[in-house]
Amino acid sequence: MAYRLLTVLCASLLIPTSPAGAADPPAATAADRIKAAVTYLASDRLEGRGPGTAGEELTTDYLSGEFKKAGLKPVGERGTYLQPVPLVRVVTSPQSTLKATKGAESLDIICDEEFSGTSHTQAGLEEFDAEAVFVGHGITAPEFGWDDYKDIDVKGKVVVLFTNEPPSDDPKFFGGKALTYYGRWTFKFEEAARRGAKACFIIHTPETAGYPYSVVRPLDGAQLKREPGQPALAFAGWLSRKAGDKLLGLSGRTVSDALKVADTKGFKAFSLGVNLKGHFPTRVENIISHNVVGMVEGSDPALKSEAVVFTAHWDHLGVGRAIVGDSIYNGAADNATGCALLLELARGWAAQSPKPKRSALFLAVTAEEKGLLGSKYYAQHPIVPLGKTALDLNFDMILPLGVPESIVVTGSERTTVWPTVQAAAKKHGLEIEADQRAHLGVFYRSDHFSMARAGVPAFSVAAGMKIKGKPDDFARQKLQEFNDKAYHSPQDEVRPDWDYSGFATLAGFALDVARQVADADHLPTWNPGDEFRPAREKSGVK
Repeated sequence: MAYRLLTVLCASLLIPTSPAGAADPPAATAADRIKAAVTYLASDRLEGRGPGTAGEELTTDYLSGEFKKAGLKPVGERGTYLQPVPLVRVVTSPQSTLKATKGAESLDIICDEEFSGTSHTQAGLEEFDAEAVFVGHGITAPEFGWDDYKDIDVKGKVVVLFTNEPPSDDPKFFGGKALTYYGRWTFKFEEAARRGAKACFIIHTPETAGYPYSVVRPLDGAQLKREPGQPALAFAGWLSRKAGDKLLGLSGRTVSDALKVADTKGFKAFSLGVNLKGHFPTRVENIISHNVVGMVEGSDPALKSEAVVFTAHWDHLGVGRAIVGDSIYNGAADNATGCALLLELARGWAAQSPKPKRSALFLAVTAEEKGLLGSKYYAQHPIVPLGKTALDLNFDMILPLGVPESIVVTGSERTTVWPTVQAAAKKHGLEIEADQRAHLGVFYRSDHFSMARAGVPAFSVAAGMKIKGKPDDFARQKLQEFNDKAYHSPQDEVRPDWDYSGFATLAGFALDVARQVADADHLPTWNPGDEFRPAREKSGVK
């Protein structure tokens, strides 16, 4: 989940600001509707909106009903608003064990408290007894002259590494201070599997991960069904810093020592001289979750087969470990607010007259919290072909803090939509603000990334740190407080002091961008040289 202040991508709010748009409704009315939707979606009745649960059924029924009220055409399976997403639920037993041995010395690493994760083989019980190899950041990036796997064979071994990337101020080297996909934990597991590793453990630190160990501590997960022959790790997990120090201590090192070495140019992977023995009883269950999808058809006979797409994930973490007596992970900011805005945008788009030339697809996706699975599945099974998809605007993790005077549009500068974004920001009096969380790879942490990876120009829009009438550090403090105390916990609940008044400002900006793209003569693309440009060209858009 890419955390954002008011990640209001296309911050909908029914404010068609194009010259031909419908009359604006009162902002307070829109704010009231959003508040009501957030209150319902984040209520205990929905039990944290876990995929494959009773909470999912209540959530998708509600979203489908609101799409129908807005007049959206159902484009899911069998005339419904639902796109089935086959998932595999994988639950690691808390009785799982992990033992590190060097010669006559051995130590136990405690499940849950010191290590967490799941198997990726979807086969049930997994066991291994294999050599542990330290591979730094686990990156192979020839374009940056960096290969942590150079001259070492990790097939059948357990790789130990850090998330994130070698630090640099040079924007031409791993993006400088901005994290690239090479730094994400998902890449680490993918590359380890490609290399034939038996298992992979990421040593957690708050600095390299960007969040506390509690965020990665759950022992349950969901995965897309594994294709035959697809490489998979027997276990993909995390070690707490304490566990990292215990493991590395067997070879005379500390976490700090290892991270310093991993950050050094010319790093070479090495054996820790330690064997790791793992025993992981695993419950595997096939489930069907759902994306919720509806369409407003465009007005141009030649262009209505193309579409702009709006996304927000509906899922959160369901029911889990109790914290202060509360076990329901309601997900109010993450992402009931995003879904509420998606609904408001759908109402506003459907009410426009005349209609935009291209169609618009409204997509509430599942299993974002499990690794962007719903959006990844949609990108693999699109309702509108990728080569006919103009743009994806995503909203995720919204803190309602008031009226913004600045905006963050992470990734839009990499696309040909950028001039439209700049013009819309100027029109609405919004300063475009640099992404202050770029070092955490925020661009790669929400559902727009699934679409970008498939070639579709995609980005999020968030309120910046300047909030009308508030002190300069107000928004920053509120976001930090949320990240420290509520993110991925039962404390992410509706707050009485939340202020939804700023959504209208972002809505005007976002709908201007979306309408301009929907009415443009040509489909947008990624800029020359961008990492996603080849996928766009492969889809048929030059």
